[in-house]
Amino acid sequence: MQEGDRFIVSVKVGPKGQITVPVEARKMFDIKEGDTLMVMGDKARGIALVKSEEFYKLMGGFYGGDTH
Repeated sequence: MQEGDRFIVSVKVGPKGQITVPVEARKMFDIKEGDTLMVMGDKARGIALVKSEEFYKLMGGFYGGDTH
């Protein structure tokens, strides 16, 4: 991996259950205001955030076609 491919940063959950996506993650994954993220959870493995278009690309490949 190249330097800059990983980071660790803490976030706090606000009173409405909201978090702020850290600037490092927004830059690395080109997340912009108005983008939609998918929240995926697995009790044993944790939580993941994925840009919706990446999720649908993956699911399109899984189901053999475009899902939206």
